[in-house]
Amino acid sequence: MLAITENAAEAIKTLSTDAELPDDGGLRISATDPAQGLELALAQEADAQDTVLRGEGITVFLEPAAAELLDDKVLDVQPVATEQGEQELRFAIVEQPEAPDTVQA
Repeated sequence: MLAITENAAEAIKTLSTDAELPDDGGLRISATDPAQGLELALAQEADAQDTVLRGEGITVFLEPAAAELLDDKVLDVQPVATEQGEQELRFAIVEQPEAPDTVQA
């Protein structure tokens, strides 16, 4: 099952709060075309076939293909340098053995 780092959980909380999502809302990860990568978006609620991960004040919805792809992975947030020389945080998928401390979701 997808693990979520503490940093990623904090980022999800912030995004959900800023977007004023309802209590059932959260981050949805989908892989409708795995060759194109994963799509992350805020969602008001889970789709009927989504796997729902809850914990540490966050909710993550995994579309079935994404759930399969991410079964042994970790969702993290990593700093990335921008063209302006600043840093921004971006979600990243890493292998579980390489991951920092995670939270149970």
